[in-house]
Amino acid sequence: MAYNDDNVFAKILNKKLSTDIILENKHAIAFHDIVPQAPIHILVIPKGKYVKYDDFLNKASKDEIYHFFKLINQLVKDYDLENTGYRLITNAGRNANQEVPHLHFHLLAGKNLGKM
Repeated sequence: MAYNDDNVFAKILNKKLSTDIILENKHAIAFHDIVPQAPIHILVIPKGKYVKYDDFLNKASKDEIYHFFKLINQLVKDYDLENTGYRLITNAGRNANQEVPHLHFHLLAGKNLGKM
């Protein structure tokens, strides 16, 4: 799957689509999912052009990787999820039904999410 500069997350990053950003640092942003699957459903995306997890780990700088996961950790703290629990999900490729060709993690919380 090649990176598509016209995907919805690229449009958000390029300010062609607006969204209410919850948290941002120099390498990542977080915002609410428009079709939430849990009381807390936040999308976290890198600002760089990475299609999926392995693409990100193989091509991103250590600084990009660190700040991406640091932002997720900050969300966990800000929403006080350390004790109640949360789920992180990323879909990678066709067989995982990845819908947008830009790496994104779903942070889900706020209720019992059931077993996987």
